[in-house]
Amino acid sequence: MEAPQAFMYASEPQAVPTKRTRAKYREGGEGETDDLTLSNNIMFDRRVVRGNTYAAQVVTQNATQEMERLRSENERAMKRELQRRKREAGKAPRTPPPVDGRVHMDVQTETFLEELTDRPIEVDADTQTEAFLDRPPSPLFVPAKSGVDKGTQIDTDQVFNFDAEVKPILEVLVGKTLQVSMLEVMEEEELSAIRKRQDEFEQMRNAELMEVQRLEAEATRRFAEKQRRIKQEKERTRLQQELKEKVAARSFAKSYLTDLHSDVFMALEETGHFYDPVRKEVSDDFLPWLMDSVVTEVDSVQTAHALADDLLTVALQKAIELQAAETAIFEAEQARVAAEKKRLEEEEAERVALEAAALEAAGGEEPVDGEGGEEA
Repeated sequence: MEAPQAFMYASEPQAVPTKRTRAKYREGGEGETDDLTLSNNIMFDRRVVRGNTYAAQVVTQNATQEMERLRSENERAMKRELQRRKREAGKAPRTPPPVDGRVHMDVQTETFLEELTDRPIEVDADTQTEAFLDRPPSPLFVPAKSGVDKGTQIDTDQVFNFDAEVKPILEVLVGKTLQVSMLEVMEEEELSAIRKRQDEFEQMRNAELMEVQRLEAEATRRFAEKQRRIKQEKERTRLQQELKEKVAARSFAKSYLTDLHSDVFMALEETGHFYDPVRKEVSDDFLPWLMDSVVTEVDSVQTAHALADDLLTVALQKAIELQAAETAIFEAEQARVAAEKKRLEEEEAERVALEAAALEAAGGEEPVDGEGGEEA
């Protein structure tokens, strides 16, 4: 019967998380995410409340939008970094090309150098055991391992140092506490100064208010006195104006009633209440008849004058037309006479030219006596 085996647990070794943005070891799978690159500093953690812890935290819409924008930007940056790491992990490291005049060669980089040959060195060796040796003792039973052995190397700077890691946090907490305490003390002093200033301002305001009330009362009294004086002056002016109007009305009535009797009779006479019968008959009957007769006579005279003017106009037009016709006939006759005269002159000139030509053709012959006597 085999002895029961002890329970053993083996976990995959991991490096201690640090503040570095990149892990010390390359990631194994493509689907893994890097959870160790996040910062653990509370000074840059937005979940930590800053300021007065007693006051209510008012988060505005702009602040919420800004937080959402920063969170989305951080997520996009982390995704881009992860993709870049995956691309770099998939690429094999390359050696830069050699410079001019040199070539690359294989070099061993191990701790112990080994001679590289095409055929390893072969050496023959033999041994012989003794014929009468005792049987060696049986080895102790060791159960087989059920887990997988793995190892890791931890650097000294990756080991958690309490003093070195806690000191910044403690300094931040102590500094923040002192800062908040100083701010609270300064706030209390400022509040006391504000209260003192408020008391002084209240006293000054009360004094100024009393002075303003006194000045307002004085101004009110002066205004009331001014209004009373203005009212008295207006009443005096009104009475004086009424007196002037009464005196003017009395003088006007006296001057108007003086000639009222004669003016009334003159107005009645002008309107026709008092009239002469003969004058009225002449103006109403005779003068209209006379005017109508004169107008009729004048119209007949104007008509006669118009007819005479028309007759004279027609006669003048006829005379002008006859004179124009005679002038045209005379001018035509003059033109005919001038043309006839010109024709006769041309015929005479032609005849003289013919006679001169005939004389020249005769060659200077003497004329016959009979002909000369006839010519004489």
